[in-house]
Amino acid sequence: MSKTCDVLVVGAGVTGLTAAALLGQSRHASRLQITVVDAAPRPVHDPAADVTLRVSAIAEGSVQLLDAIGAWQQVLDTRASPYESMRVWDESVEPDSLGALQFDAAEFAVPRLGFIVENVLIQHALLAVIDKLDVELRFDTRLEKFDADLVIGADGARSFVREHHGIESREFPYGQTAVVTHLRPERPHGRTALQRFTRHGPLGMLPLADGRISVVWSIADTHADEALNASDAELAAMLMEASDFALGTLEVAGPRGAFPLCARHASQYVMPGLALIGDAAHAVHPLAGQGANLGLQDAARLAEVVDTALGAGEFPGDRRVLRRYERARKGENATMLHFMTGLNRLFTTDSALVRELRVHGMRLFNHSGPLRSHAVKVALGVGR
Repeated sequence: MSKTCDVLVVGAGVTGLTAAALLGQSRHASRLQITVVDAAPRPVHDPAADVTLRVSAIAEGSVQLLDAIGAWQQVLDTRASPYESMRVWDESVEPDSLGALQFDAAEFAVPRLGFIVENVLIQHALLAVIDKLDVELRFDTRLEKFDADLVIGADGARSFVREHHGIESREFPYGQTAVVTHLRPERPHGRTALQRFTRHGPLGMLPLADGRISVVWSIADTHADEALNASDAELAAMLMEASDFALGTLEVAGPRGAFPLCARHASQYVMPGLALIGDAAHAVHPLAGQGANLGLQDAARLAEVVDTALGAGEFPGDRRVLRRYERARKGENATMLHFMTGLNRLFTTDSALVRELRVHGMRLFNHSGPLRSHAVKVALGVGR
């Protein structure tokens, strides 16, 4: 194949921009005509402004990918919050008990478990890289039809690209809303990410470099309005109770927001001339912070498949070629999606027997040796 392949990336989120950057830097980039379109304005990160509410836990494997692209140094130079340990426990046990899970970077021979980073900052850094590549960027642009040899749908969980092409998706409603805000804790977070499972839903507390914590509280839809409409003092009291005062008293130190939670998985990732990546293909519960990392892995694998096909004289838009990407990613994403869905249901079941079984299970996992090590390394993206 010698002709140019037109590639249209729909969606300029972290996943879409990563795919565009990787394709623009690939060995056969000269044979690609890459365009990125997004209905929203160009994202801009203001380092003088407060930390935005939409943050992601970027695992070590994803850090390595962004660094290889050339975007990570700008993220580090602006603001990124490393975390070196993680503690996970059920409301029926103490956070430092044998029934709690504890992970430390040193245990897995990595410098850290990951970083808490604003999504818009990663987008900003990726755009700085893409601006130097032969990639056309079109913001404030909404397409009704898609005219390209290869369309990459990276337009989120409510993907218009997926819907336009008639690809069905299965939904797994959680009946939960994620309430997000920043808090200032009484005690130092010690660069430790905390997750406490309560009967109302999981509470994630992510350490920020300025000493605050970014909170993601997944609670029943029926209680979300109460949290959103509460005063700062009332919300802080709710979160102190939900966290069992793990970091002492808490003070609301930022705006608050909310977004509905629903797992979703596309029935197929590809068809001739089309590939879905990131949330357009699969959306998972945020309780393990894997959403952004799964999307980055999608982008990397798809870019690799496209580049390899070009090198072999194959046309990247052929379904036979794109199926290689689907086979590599669909099963792994489905496993993570179902695991997160099952975990959330398990820990929100208010049954004495189930509580006892899950605490026992956490104790067993804590002492499972190679199994525990393998599971954590897979989550970090460094042990496949």
